[in-house]
Amino acid sequence: MNALYQSLPTWLQELLPILLLLVVIGVVLLRLPKIDLGHSDGFRRRRVMNWLPLGLTYAFLYMGRYNLTVSKRAFGDLLRDGEPLMTNQDFATIFFWGTLVYGSSFVFNGPLTDRIGGKKAILIGAGGAAAMNLLMGLVTISIVNDGAMHETLGANLTLVFSVLYALNMYFQSFGAVAIVKTNAPWFHVRERGVFGAIFGVLISLGIYFAFDLGGKILKGLGLEWVFLVPTVLLAIFLVIDIFLVQNTPGEAGHDDFDTADASSGDDGPRLGVVEVFKLMFRNPVIITIALIEFCSGFLRQAIMQWFQIFGKQTDEALHLKSSFVFENWGMLLCCAGILGGTLAGIISDRVFDSRRGPVAGILYLAMLVSAIALIFLYTTPLVGWMVIFMSMAVIGVHGMLSGTASMDFGGKKNVGVAVGIIDGFVYMGTAVMALTYGFLLPSDAEPELAGDPANWISWPIAMVPVALIGFVLALRVWNAKPQPKKPKPAVVTPGEGDEQATF
Repeated sequence: MNALYQSLPTWLQELLPILLLLVVIGVVLLRLPKIDLGHSDGFRRRRVMNWLPLGLTYAFLYMGRYNLTVSKRAFGDLLRDGEPLMTNQDFATIFFWGTLVYGSSFVFNGPLTDRIGGKKAILIGAGGAAAMNLLMGLVTISIVNDGAMHETLGANLTLVFSVLYALNMYFQSFGAVAIVKTNAPWFHVRERGVFGAIFGVLISLGIYFAFDLGGKILKGLGLEWVFLVPTVLLAIFLVIDIFLVQNTPGEAGHDDFDTADASSGDDGPRLGVVEVFKLMFRNPVIITIALIEFCSGFLRQAIMQWFQIFGKQTDEALHLKSSFVFENWGMLLCCAGILGGTLAGIISDRVFDSRRGPVAGILYLAMLVSAIALIFLYTTPLVGWMVIFMSMAVIGVHGMLSGTASMDFGGKKNVGVAVGIIDGFVYMGTAVMALTYGFLLPSDAEPELAGDPANWISWPIAMVPVALIGFVLALRVWNAKPQPKKPKPAVVTPGEGDEQATF
């Protein structure tokens, strides 16, 4: 068996664990007792044809988002006036502006998606992100190949990439809103936990594409292709989405149905944008979930964006670059995310009666305990496996809340605004993370400081209070479930013999 495995191409050896994991999860999901909601086999097949291309588009959006982290490794090795072309602080600045734009875009893109529909939103997002990645690729070509603008771009790399990455993240912000808006009419509340698992799988595949596939592209094709490959893939899936994705079952030739979420029974006219925002911000569950996801954004990116930078810069002391986790970072993040999303979804629907709060609380407790342990273990070989476990927990929370609870409590009618608010808070948390670590962590412009693991102690310490706040907030929504709107009882004239009259 081992000889057969060794005979496989290298790329297949690395992809095999993910494929096996997907097969196991697929078998588990198929073996679960079915929730009978009256869906025909034809409807189920058409639903897969809807969410699969949409979800893969979302995964490739991730690839075109976190390729910045992959490029940081290469830009950091390029020198200008004896210093790295992109330092830790430069990377934190670029990432901060991108996440700030992403987090604030929900004000426009949430209501816009509710009005134009998820299909148009994903087309705008994919097309715009492809264009921005193309421009970042062209800038990189000029720098790497000593093009006409080499000196100007090299001297202003942080400014140029801050602008392009911020524009990229504006278009990226359509992704989560579009995928949740489109899928809300296709999934009943009782089966959305499983969709949360699907959402977690798609996020995880995007992380694999970004980190591991992006790393191979960097080594095999060159730095500029880290941006150009996502450009091509997004353009391909944009065309596929035009032909396959539909906003509702009715548009795809099937019957629409009551999803039993917060929009159920709401047959009134569409509210204005200001009214919808007021409605969402007055909803204590929506706001609590948004605050939990603020913490998730901080913790998820504290792990994903900084572990490999930490491992690379402290390698002489800790030798993490040769570790299994470091070398297979994207693959392991993918597996962790798939497991976290799937377990969270199944437990939510099967154990907690489609409540999302208990799962978030349990996973946040795991993150809190792990963050405390990481303070004592971050300089040991266990650090890699610790952050992989934490990634499993935080991606499980993110899929459950941004991908599922936003549908439940926003309702299919206003889910664009709801997921926009929630996902906006995720990236506000990410922006705070970027500012925090840009200030606390050592600069690689001073290799002696950056190479000393003791100077990275603030990395795990900063996670602890954020995980504690997330855990406390998750307990506050432990029993929360969406309440469908009840039709108003008719008003009857007194004296007509109806003892149940409402006056």
